[in-house]
Amino acid sequence: MLESLRSKKILVVVAHPDDELLGLGATMHKLIKSYSCKIRVVILGEGITSRSDNRDTEKWAESLRIHKENIESARKAIGYESVGVYDFPDNRFDTVALLDIVKIIEKEKESFKPSVIFTHHGGDVNIDHQRTFEAVVTATRPLEHENVTTIISFETPSGTEWRAATDPKHFIPNFFVEVLEEDIDAKIKGMESYEFEKRGYPHPRSPEALKIQAQRWGIVVGKNYAEAFSIVRIIN
Repeated sequence: MLESLRSKKILVVVAHPDDELLGLGATMHKLIKSYSCKIRVVILGEGITSRSDNRDTEKWAESLRIHKENIESARKAIGYESVGVYDFPDNRFDTVALLDIVKIIEKEKESFKPSVIFTHHGGDVNIDHQRTFEAVVTATRPLEHENVTTIISFETPSGTEWRAATDPKHFIPNFFVEVLEEDIDAKIKGMESYEFEKRGYPHPRSPEALKIQAQRWGIVVGKNYAEAFSIVRIIN
């Protein structure tokens, strides 16, 4: 499966700054370094303002500026080619018309012309992740001239595993990418660039937890480290 991605143009569509690393930071590093993939990341939301009772971008202006600088530091750690950053309201994607999000993805898709998209698992507890998944699926309906033939979803630590145990929409991976320790180190380095998102152990976004997660999925498939994905659609 991974060989089929060689030299492909891949669009990674996420809700917030840091999701691109949490979901597939190590895999991106491997695809760029060993498979000559050209990767663009699209970050739809600003990722901070939900920490106030009301959305006040002026109050958060300095933090938002730093957050955007952190995105670039994270990009360099992984090595992906380019990034598009938008400002949909953090944890309030349900207040935005789905069509507005779809239009952004369609614009990015038309410009970059990917054949593969990675995005959030649609069953995450985070509403922004859910809406991002819905928008990607809507923007890539398999019509006659659609170039995207592969859609793959990923888990987002602290957004996927916290769904209620009784909920039927759990992340069930069916595609695993073996990664090396250097790929995990690049993911952790990129994650540590995010001043407002990194956390200490045992939080799922801590360096230790990210490595443990990679070891966990590695054990599942008989490898030292792996990242896990769910294939949404492949058209050959």
